[in-house]
Amino acid sequence: MDRIAGKDFYRTIPHRSIRRQSGAAFIAMFCTACIVLFASEAGAQCTARDVLRNRLTLKATPSSAPPIPVQSAFAVPVWRTITVGTFANSFALLNALDAAGCSIGGLAEEVLARPAFTVGTRKTSVDLFAVSAAELGFQAGTARLADVYARAQELGFGLAAAEVAPQLRLQFRDQPMGEYLIGMEPIKTWKGEPVILTVANGGEGLVLIGRDGRADAEIPVTARFLFTRSNEAVLAKEVRVDETPTPGRR
Repeated sequence: MDRIAGKDFYRTIPHRSIRRQSGAAFIAMFCTACIVLFASEAGAQCTARDVLRNRLTLKATPSSAPPIPVQSAFAVPVWRTITVGTFANSFALLNALDAAGCSIGGLAEEVLARPAFTVGTRKTSVDLFAVSAAELGFQAGTARLADVYARAQELGFGLAAAEVAPQLRLQFRDQPMGEYLIGMEPIKTWKGEPVILTVANGGEGLVLIGRDGRADAEIPVTARFLFTRSNEAVLAKEVRVDETPTPGRR
C-alpha cells in the first residue's frame, strides 16, 4: 500500500516540481560528497602515503652537509616558524593529532595528559632552531642530555616549551624519513620518569613519541634538538645594539 500511495502522490505533483526536487537532491548529494572528500583529504596528513605525497610535491631534500660548530645562537638561521596557542587545552591538541592520523607513542600520550603539560593561552609564533649535538661541539658518539642542554644555553639557546613538539608534529608534514627531532623541557610521567617528546618520521608515517629525559641519558651526537633563543640572549643582543656607537657621535 505504501508503494501505491507513493505513486498516487507523485501523480498529483506537477512535472516541474519533481524536477526541482530532483535537482535539489542532486545538489545536496554533490555537496555531501565534496564535504566527505575534503574531510578525508584534510584528515589523514600523517600517514606514510600522505608523507610521501607531501615530499614529492614540495621537493624537499634533507641536507647532507657536514656539521659546522655553532659559535652563537645568533649565528644560526631560523629553521622553522610554527604557531602555538591555537588549542583550548591539551585534550583538544591530542584530538587534533588523532584526527590528522599522527601516531602517538604511549609515553608521549601520557605526557600530554599530565598537569605539567600546558598550552599557550594566546596565538603566538615561535622561531625554532634545529641544532645537532655535534654542532654544539660534542665529538664522541653520544652525549649526556644535561650536557647538551647546558652547552645550548651557554650559546644563547633556550629550551622549547612542551607544546612545541605536538604543534610541530601537526605543522611539519614534509619531515624527511629517518629524522628525529628532540625538543622540550622534560616532563615527568605518573611514575616520576622524565620524558622528552620527539617529532619523528620512522618510515611508516609521522609520529610523536617520548624518550628518556633523564639528565644522564645518552643521546647520539647526530640527533638534532629544537631550541628557541633564550630571553637572556635576546636581551643581551638588544643591549649590544643599544651600546653600538652611532657614526658621528662621541
